[in-house]
Amino acid sequence: MIVKNNLRILMAQKKMNIKDVHEATGLSRTTISKLFNEESSTIAFDTIYRLCKLFDCEPGDLLYLDEEEE
Repeated sequence: MIVKNNLRILMAQKKMNIKDVHEATGLSRTTISKLFNEESSTIAFDTIYRLCKLFDCEPGDLLYLDEEEE
């Protein structure tokens, strides 16, 4: 089981790119890019908060458990 994120989906729904999210949240482009490309192994609570605030969602809408991957 592994924790994954729905950032790519949330961004597509709002028609946003990495630059848009960076400008709206103040998060680094590297952080957003790593999350977008599922290359991140950690995520800070502040990052979760900023993304949830931007996308008007709950942490469970952003993160999920992929039970098929180890």
